[in-house]
Amino acid sequence: MGPTGCGKSKLSVNLAFRFFPSSELINSNKIQIYRDLDITRNKTPPSDRKNVPHHLLGDLHPTESHPEFTAADFRSAASAAISQIVSRRKTPFLVGGSNSYVYALLAKKFCKELRYSCCFIWVDVSPPVLNEYLGKRVDEMMDSGMLEELVKYFASAGPGSGSECGLSKAIGVPEFERYFERYGGGDDDVERKRAYEEAVRAVKENSCQLAKRQLGKIMRLRDGAGWDLKRVDATAALKAAMDGGGGRRRAAEVWEREVVEPSVKIVKRFLSE
Repeated sequence: MGPTGCGKSKLSVNLAFRFFPSSELINSNKIQIYRDLDITRNKTPPSDRKNVPHHLLGDLHPTESHPEFTAADFRSAASAAISQIVSRRKTPFLVGGSNSYVYALLAKKFCKELRYSCCFIWVDVSPPVLNEYLGKRVDEMMDSGMLEELVKYFASAGPGSGSECGLSKAIGVPEFERYFERYGGGDDDVERKRAYEEAVRAVKENSCQLAKRQLGKIMRLRDGAGWDLKRVDATAALKAAMDGGGGRRRAAEVWEREVVEPSVKIVKRFLSE
């Protein structure tokens, strides 16, 4: 668990690939469930999944009759995935920032007892550091082709479609909708460039607001619902990732020491109990 940008997906693959090979991952991010807009959604590319089986990741295409994958839908689909994974004598890892999905899957009505025996790892990051990282991540996404991806999306879906479901809620889509309504895909004149910069700024601000809301929900699960969340601090790792002078090797070392190793200990302790 953890806010957007904290490294949940990376950590889950690290754990499954290197330390717990008899495991499979279940995505609990409500936007990552859908197909398309891989850059805009910052979806983990196949090359980074290390052949670890993933469930409910990019599987769905919203339709007019079923435009939104609800928490109830997720509870049903994730429960089925867990049953399949356990039947193969493997361990399911649930990863994602949509805490409403996680709660729907795990919580029992009118009862504090959870439906499954769970080990919760909460990847935490200092908000100022996370906000800076999210801003840099948006810049990298734009450099990687996010604008071009959105051009194709709006050419297909059409700006002003009025949909507020599924992919249309992904951060980046509503922020750029007004831009595409007025200017299309280019950014060659002054007004167009200003509108583009405003859209990018809105993506960054809304990413930070999402992280803040997600953290608030995590606090409620811990303090209100009484979930036993094991906190792992990824602040130093994200700082190292943003430090151009340290290089990728140093960033990888800090990530390993501060995030992966504590998480491995937590999971091993849980599995041995």
